[in-house]
Amino acid sequence: MTTLPETTLSLPASAALRLTDWGVIRAQGEDAVKFLHSQLTQDFALLGPDQARLAGFCSAKGRLLATLLGWREGEHDVLLALPAALLPAILKRLSMFVLRAKCKLSDASAEWAIWGEIAQPQDGARWALSREDGGGARIRLPDVASHSRWLRIQPAAAAAPALPTLNAQDWAWLEVHAGLAWVQAATQEQFVPQMLNLELLDGVNFKKGCYPGQEVVARSQYRGTLKRRTFLYELQGAAQAGQEIFHSEDPGQPAGLVALAAVRDDGRSLILAETKIAALESGSLHLGGPDGPRLQPRALPYELKSLE
Repeated sequence: MTTLPETTLSLPASAALRLTDWGVIRAQGEDAVKFLHSQLTQDFALLGPDQARLAGFCSAKGRLLATLLGWREGEHDVLLALPAALLPAILKRLSMFVLRAKCKLSDASAEWAIWGEIAQPQDGARWALSREDGGGARIRLPDVASHSRWLRIQPAAAAAPALPTLNAQDWAWLEVHAGLAWVQAATQEQFVPQMLNLELLDGVNFKKGCYPGQEVVARSQYRGTLKRRTFLYELQGAAQAGQEIFHSEDPGQPAGLVALAAVRDDGRSLILAETKIAALESGSLHLGGPDGPRLQPRALPYELKSLE
């Protein structure tokens, strides 16, 4: 059987792309940090001014409603970046839990422009934050082998970064290749955080206090009940988040779900797909059905630890 050769990208040394499909929630008030600490999977109480936090917002059953990136914009002001399609529902749900806390939540998307940036490989830790002149921040994202990546958040009226424009397909490909599957509308409530490898990307703190779904998340971590992980694949054919994956030796039921996908003009897709760990032992995986395009495994940029 022919093996699909791995796609390589021809990228500029540095470039930027306006991410119009991202939005920003503002949490403001004396209890803003404390409130977010009680709702998200990461520790916001110890969030420093030079750090950002990757975090999940879970249902009571421990299923991810969203993945977010949060940082302090002031002593009592925290910003959360997330896919814009999820923002209204997440803002509404978070607001239900504010109750008597001194915290006001609002949609601040109109105030900020979000850019994705790439550069040649550089030293630095993921989620490190640097302040920008004129306001805003630049946050280090997980790298891929060929480039370092950042999320730049700047006031909406600020000038665009003085960089060449990055192709949207290339940014999407790098996003998937980095191994972080941001929750999409099609994948809400499908995964506990570890199914998306979120704790391997510093998105879960197991020492912090309770948050919605915390017992389920902790049980998956410490009792060895997790049988699924997210893996990286390439295939010939178009893919999208929410599509099912099937195994050749058990075609009657899905073996996984596409969590994030990037499609190129030549019809190839790179996907992050949550997959039964046992399905990797033999046979083959296919998109959409047992006769669909075959998935070719690719290496994740971090070590994948099984919790079986």
